[in-house]
Amino acid sequence: MSTLHKNTFIALIALAIAAGGGWWYMRKPPVTGGQGASGSLVAPKATAPSAASSTAPGAGAPGAPPGPPRAMGVELAAVETSSLRDDAQTIGTLKSRQSTMVRPEVAGRVVALGFSDGSQVRGGQMLVQLDDTLQRAEIQQSQAQVSIAQANHRRNQELVAQNFIAQRALDESQASLQVAQAQLSLTCARWQRMRILAPYSGTVGIRTVNIGDFVKDGADLVNLEDLSALYVDFRLPERFQDKVSLRQTVEVQVDAISGRNFQARIEAIDPLIDANGRSISVRALLSNVGGSVKGKTSEPAAPMAKPPTGASNSAEAICPPSPAVYTDKGGSPGPLRPGMFARVNALFALKQAALSVPEEAIVPMGGKQFVIKAVAPEQVPDHGPLPPETKLVSKLTEVKLGSRGDSVVIAGQHRLQKDGTGLRVVENRN
Repeated sequence: MSTLHKNTFIALIALAIAAGGGWWYMRKPPVTGGQGASGSLVAPKATAPSAASSTAPGAGAPGAPPGPPRAMGVELAAVETSSLRDDAQTIGTLKSRQSTMVRPEVAGRVVALGFSDGSQVRGGQMLVQLDDTLQRAEIQQSQAQVSIAQANHRRNQELVAQNFIAQRALDESQASLQVAQAQLSLTCARWQRMRILAPYSGTVGIRTVNIGDFVKDGADLVNLEDLSALYVDFRLPERFQDKVSLRQTVEVQVDAISGRNFQARIEAIDPLIDANGRSISVRALLSNVGGSVKGKTSEPAAPMAKPPTGASNSAEAICPPSPAVYTDKGGSPGPLRPGMFARVNALFALKQAALSVPEEAIVPMGGKQFVIKAVAPEQVPDHGPLPPETKLVSKLTEVKLGSRGDSVVIAGQHRLQKDGTGLRVVENRN
């Protein structure tokens, strides 16, 4: 037999001996008692457990009753009474209640300016006077045609009364007079367009033209702003559409004027909801009369010199005055200006003596909101066994049932599964 085969045979024999020994050892009964004289196995005697060997409750020994659970470490905060505001904060922009860019309706050369930059003007005040020499001449021509038509018509009336001419001639003269009068009215309207008046009282901006400039129709001359009141345009989320209403008061703050609160009243609510931002547009009116910023009042410029003519032949005497009536009187504007960035606070309701707790104390369960109060063990009769010297236990309570002075759990509440759980206060914010 070769050496390799011999070693393999010896290893197999040793493995078989080891397996047999292990099987015998596993089959051997355990020896728990001493041996008798004959050497046979003796069964152990049953003995009662002594007081020293008994297991204390809570030690985890088999068959022993469980001890009291360990108190949970939590943080407390007091329930406070304060005024609760139902409001919404947003941002907006100030805009003029009336804003106009003054533009001429016809082309012409500027011959006079009736304001100075940044001044206050009255409604109906002349702002820009264009050269109206041609229009004044046309008015005189039209007035002469009216005079001729009136004379012919009176003469025809006398002739018809004497039966010298037919009624048709009188009708034709009446029509000619009406045409001449209409031509005069048209000429007067063209002349009045050469004089640009302020449509309302307000503050003018910085002009873009000078005397002698030729301007085209529709060219920008100067902006006019009514600063006695300003609009505040802002947006609110669509969930507030049932809370916001007309004539509701909102608070406005501007970054440019710190420390001051302004009151505005809602004037309009857009019926359409912005599909992009899911918000509603709201406009409030803010008074801005009187303040630390006051503008100077501009006086009308002297009328442009005209060739000497009879009073009855002047354009002012011939043409009727403008039908527009300007009666508003603007006061000194306040410190607010259009374009300012505004912070708007819309107040919907104010609740006095409302109970409040930190937001982290709220525990949502089953569609309701709860807090876990820290109360004395006597308030939870079925609290079960508690650790020694436990002074507080947990009690699940709806938020609306809280009262002033109660302490609620604000950290560790997720580990409190039932009422009566012992609490170990780690931090008390009361």
